[in-house]
Amino acid sequence: MRPNRFNKKLRPVPRNCHFCDDKMEPDYKDTTLIGKYLTERGKILGRARTGVCSKHQRALEKAIKHARHVALLPFVVRA
Repeated sequence: MRPNRFNKKLRPVPRNCHFCDDKMEPDYKDTTLIGKYLTERGKILGRARTGVCSKHQRALEKAIKHARHVALLPFVVRA
């Protein structure tokens, strides 16, 4: 039997939403907060990696894209 590359063990992520706990919404002007939800290459992390609920994940993606458009965050991070 050959190994399945999709059965990688990922580190568990807590399932409590940071935004729900603090009763706040993601804001495009707060680049330090929304920068935590990006990889070092500038890609948006998914819900499985961040532990954010679906409502706030959608708002977070919109805020990140808005911040990129207004030039507060880069589209691509070059090495």
